[in-house]
Amino acid sequence: MINIPVLSDVRTTRRRTKRQIAISVVGRNGADYGSRVHHDAMLEVTVRPESVGFDPTRLRRIDTHFRGYVDRGLLTGWQIAVTRSGQIVHSSVYGQRDAEAGLPVEQDTLWRLASMTKPITSVTAMTLWEEGHFELNDEVSRWIPAFKDMRVYKQGSPDDLVTLPATEPIRVWHLLSHTSGLTYGFLETSVVDALYRKAGYAINPPPGVNLEAACNTWAGLPLLFEPGTRWGYSVAVDVLGRLIEIWSGKSLDEAVRERITAPLGMNDTRWWVEPNTADAARLAALYTPAPDTRKPTRLDSLGNAVLGKPAMLAGGGGLLSTASDYERFTQMLLRGGELDGVRVLAPRTLRLMTQNHLPGAQDLGALATGGFAETTYNGIGFGLGFAVVVDPRPSKTLVSPGEFYWGGVASTAFWVDPVEEVTAHFFTQLVPSTTYPIRSQ
Repeated sequence: MINIPVLSDVRTTRRRTKRQIAISVVGRNGADYGSRVHHDAMLEVTVRPESVGFDPTRLRRIDTHFRGYVDRGLLTGWQIAVTRSGQIVHSSVYGQRDAEAGLPVEQDTLWRLASMTKPITSVTAMTLWEEGHFELNDEVSRWIPAFKDMRVYKQGSPDDLVTLPATEPIRVWHLLSHTSGLTYGFLETSVVDALYRKAGYAINPPPGVNLEAACNTWAGLPLLFEPGTRWGYSVAVDVLGRLIEIWSGKSLDEAVRERITAPLGMNDTRWWVEPNTADAARLAALYTPAPDTRKPTRLDSLGNAVLGKPAMLAGGGGLLSTASDYERFTQMLLRGGELDGVRVLAPRTLRLMTQNHLPGAQDLGALATGGFAETTYNGIGFGLGFAVVVDPRPSKTLVSPGEFYWGGVASTAFWVDPVEEVTAHFFTQLVPSTTYPIRSQ
């Protein structure tokens, strides 16, 4: 039996890693955060696990279990990091980031975050909310007129539609909580997402289309449901990214860099790398299971979208990052919006974001429209940018009430447990994320 200390007594000073770079950080409105230490993509254990209530023997079970995925040829490689009370208690890599080239997963491997971009975009938006640029109840059409007078799908096929006028406008909080009635073309569960595919929006946008043009196209398609009545995974956070551009007067990548990644020292987080560079060599290859053998098969047609600046910077996906960078983001979330003396959000703002905002305080089991498997439904609500555990009992998962999390289509995942002061991160590159039960395991 191990002695678990009171968490408030645990020393939370983060130790420096072996590789450090001093950087100068300038944040929003030209604020100079001065020189700080960039951890250069290293995630080294900073404390004896026993001192913060972990059994190191049991921590090793994580690696033993997930090595099996690689050894059986189901994944090519992965990276895992676990923290408690601001200290890294477990950090490991295994397998190859590029099996064909024989390149191993390393601490500085760049991963496609896909939908793990959404929390970063959502936090960026809420920094603008704190400055008074918008209210959560504001109508989206105030800034993007194409979203005025939306219509809702009633019945029919893509070529013979019946729609009705929406009785509720899409509001900003609907975008943050996926209750807008927008959808994704790749879900393939409704007539409405078939219309998205017909318009050219399956996973990648049509060539040369920017975010403004995409938003105008989506606004011309019917909604899946009345805003604020159901939950449907969608392009909503892409639309939020366009609003960030309008509110900030900057491109989405500039706004995210100024407000999130630069102040937090997340210097490896970006939407693209230039081809044939050292950074491109750090990028993990993207795979999908072969239909017959289930072995990972390269998916360069989708994976190469990050080589060179894309025409459309999407708020809902597309960021690249390292495990070290994303760990800094989740530490900021765990600490109530602050990390290493840099405050990104107020604690009350983060508390608002991590409460359940679904109508009637219901869970995803009651309100989700289907076609989505990044999370279990029962006992899970949704906040402003995160899934939120309301009650762990219906999902039969060992989590804390109030835990919040998200994942990406390439099988990446993270969660933040403010009760136990734990964060966990898993990175690999296999599409779709429904292939294996990685999140629950």
